Amino acid sequence: MEPDALMDQARAAFEQGLALAQEWLLSPAAWSQFALLVGAYLLARLVNRIAGPRITRLLTPPADSVTLVSKARRFVLTFLPLLLPLLAYGFTAVGEAVTRSLFGSGAVIAFGKRVFLFLAARALANHIIRDPFLKTMARLVLVPVAALYAIGFLDDLIVFLDETRVSLGNINFSALALVRGIVAGAFLFWLGQWSNSQSSAYIEQQQMRPAIRQLAIKASEIAIFGIAFLMLMNIMGISLSSLAILGGAIGVGLGFGLQKIASNFISGVILMIEGQATVGDYVELDGGEAGTIIKMMARATILETYDGRWIVVPNEDFITTRVVNYSDSGSANRLEVPFSVSYDTDINTVPAIIEAAVATHPGVLSEPEAPDCELRGFGDSGIDFGVEFWVEGIDDGKNKYASDVLFLIWNALKDNDIEIPYPHRVIEVKGTLPT
Repeated sequence: MEPDALMDQARAAFEQGLALAQEWLLSPAAWSQFALLVGAYLLARLVNRIAGPRITRLLTPPADSVTLVSKARRFVLTFLPLLLPLLAYGFTAVGEAVTRSLFGSGAVIAFGKRVFLFLAARALANHIIRDPFLKTMARLVLVPVAALYAIGFLDDLIVFLDETRVSLGNINFSALALVRGIVAGAFLFWLGQWSNSQSSAYIEQQQMRPAIRQLAIKASEIAIFGIAFLMLMNIMGISLSSLAILGGAIGVGLGFGLQKIASNFISGVILMIEGQATVGDYVELDGGEAGTIIKMMARATILETYDGRWIVVPNEDFITTRVVNYSDSGSANRLEVPFSVSYDTDINTVPAIIEAAVATHPGVLSEPEAPDCELRGFGDSGIDFGVEFWVEGIDDGKNKYASDVLFLIWNALKDNDIEIPYPHRVIEVKGTLPT
C-alpha cells in the first residue's frame, strides 16, 4: 500500500473517531453508558478492597511450607493484581447487556469493556510476569495488541497484514503469517529452552549410566526443538512439502561434504549406548591423547589433562582406534612402585616389612588383593623389589599414591636399618700404581 493511501485511510479513521466522539457527547444513551462504566469501576474497586485481603489470607501458605499445594497457592496469588480490571470487565459486561436491552446500543460501554481488558493486559505485563523474556514479549506484543483492540483498530490491521504478501523462492505467505511466525518463534524458542532445562534436570536425577543419561538429554533436546519447528511452520501457514527441495539439498550436502560430522555423530551415539567410555573415565588413545573425560558431545569428546588443558577428540577415534580406559570413575586399579635394597640385607624380611607399611595408607585397598611385595631381580647396585597395591582411581594430580607409598617404603626401611643402595662402581687396577 502506497503512503498516500495510508494517509487517506488514517485521516478517514480520525474523522470517523471524531464523529463518533461527538455523537457520544450529545447522546443521552451515551451518557447513561458512561454512568454505568463509572458505576462498574467503583463497584469493582469496592469488591476488590473487600475480597482482596481475604483472598490473600486464604491462599497464603506457611512461610516454611514447600509442598506442591503451597507452590500452587503462591502461584495463584501472583495473579491477584488482575482482580480489579477483571471485576470491572465483568460488571461492565453486565451493564452492556442492560444497556443494549434498554437502548438497543452499547458502543460506549463496549469501548469501556475493551479498555478494562487492556488494563488487565498491562497489569499482567508489569506486575505478574517475572521471567525477563516473557515480560519483554508482553510489553512489546500483548500490551500493544490490547491497546489496538481497545480503540478498534486491531481488525483493520489484521486485514491489512493478511492482504500483504511476501514471497521467498517458491514459498509464498502473508505479512500477517510473518509477524505471527516471529512472535510465535520467539515464544516457542523460549518454551523449548525452558522445556529442555526441565527435562535435563529430571533426567539428571534418574538412576542410569552417565552415557545413557547424556544420550537421553540430547534426544529430548532434539525432540523438543523438532516439535517446536514443526509447530512454527504450521503457525506460519507454510506447508512442509514446500521445504522438500531444501531438505533434499541438505541431504546431498550431508552425503558429500559432511561425512565426517555424520560419522562422528553416529560414533557418539554408539559410545553413549555401549558405555565403553563415560564422563569421569581416564582414557588414553592410540594417538597419544590422554586425559579425563569431562564432556561428551554429539560430535566430539573433551579430555582434560593433568595440567588443565582440554583436548577435543572426534568421537570416531574412540570407535576406530585402540583406547585404554583406566576407569577413573569409581573402579579399582593396580599400581606398582619399584625400589631397591643393599646386597647386605636379609631379603627374606623385606616383603613383610614393606607390605605392612604400604597397607597403612588410607587409599590402599585390601580387596581384591592386599599389598604384595615381590623380588624383581639382582641389579648392578642392589637387589630390586616391586610392591603392587590396589587403589580407588588412578595416580594423578590429586591422588599421589606412588609418592605416598615411596615415603612409606623409605621410612619403613630406615626404621629397620635396611640400606637403600646408590650406584657405585668397583675399579680394578692391574699392575703397579705409578709413583
